[in-house]
Amino acid sequence: MEAFDTLVLILASTMRLTVPLLLAALAGLYSERAGVFDIGLEGKMLAGAFAAGATAAVTGSAWAGLGMAVVVAVALSLVHGFASITHRGNQIVSGVAINFVAAGLTALLGQAWFQQGGRTPQVSGDARFSPIVLPFTEEIAAVPILGPVYRSLLSGQNLLTWIAFLAVPLSFYVLYRTRFGLRLRAVGENPAAVDTAGISVTWLRYRAVIICGVLTGLAGTYLAIAQSANFVKDMSAGKGYIALAALIFAKWKPVPVMFACLLFGFLDAVAIRLQGTPVPFIGTVPVQIFQALPYVLTVILLAGFIGTAVPPKAGGVPYTKER
Repeated sequence: MEAFDTLVLILASTMRLTVPLLLAALAGLYSERAGVFDIGLEGKMLAGAFAAGATAAVTGSAWAGLGMAVVVAVALSLVHGFASITHRGNQIVSGVAINFVAAGLTALLGQAWFQQGGRTPQVSGDARFSPIVLPFTEEIAAVPILGPVYRSLLSGQNLLTWIAFLAVPLSFYVLYRTRFGLRLRAVGENPAAVDTAGISVTWLRYRAVIICGVLTGLAGTYLAIAQSANFVKDMSAGKGYIALAALIFAKWKPVPVMFACLLFGFLDAVAIRLQGTPVPFIGTVPVQIFQALPYVLTVILLAGFIGTAVPPKAGGVPYTKER
């Protein structure tokens, strides 16, 4: 039972670590399905985390923090859209610029406003999204197998965790069962055909980047005031790039995206669990090796185990309306 309890704890940690990856990957899914590549997921997530942490610290409200995070992330998405959709600029350059601006500005403003080395003040109570304890958790806890699973995996998760996982079937429905989703996928494959049908390519792509901003704002909020209790400099720690890797790994499909993010979250959870733990016949393995596993696994899988990951045909290509 000790091994089972350890496994449940690792899986619970996996869920918590998967949430920001999943929200960011779904954000990239909407944007890239519409033909707008977004390297700036990392920057928007980081800016959203700072906005959430700072606003929650000042107002004492987690919901105010969430709202401000979404506003800031959507604003950065609109900047990316203005550069790459309206002015047909290079989408990769625009995304990288957003990452640089977010990394520098959050640290600068954090120090200027709070004088804590780029951090925001610690928050608690209503200023955080606290774990939600489901009914009968204590009563079921003593039941073998079911008890630990219910207590650790289902009960005790916060609201943003449930939103992240519910966003997967919702995204599947939107992309494959609605007119908007059909048009969104079409504009990423053949924008000229969409334009010929009398549908605005520009407006469709702007809606996609706005959805991307909302989801990255949620991801940043989770990092700052759900998983943690304040914003810390560079706290996104490359999660935006891992989300992009998960998106490619999953071939731009919602449900495979969830499983790819769970895989990366599981590797991260195992790395945390095995820090300083001796491995038989090997000894203590440096934690950096475990931290590198998601990246190494991505390279191996993309190199030969999942086949060719073909992006949307019009991805990264600015659309010029024919006269």
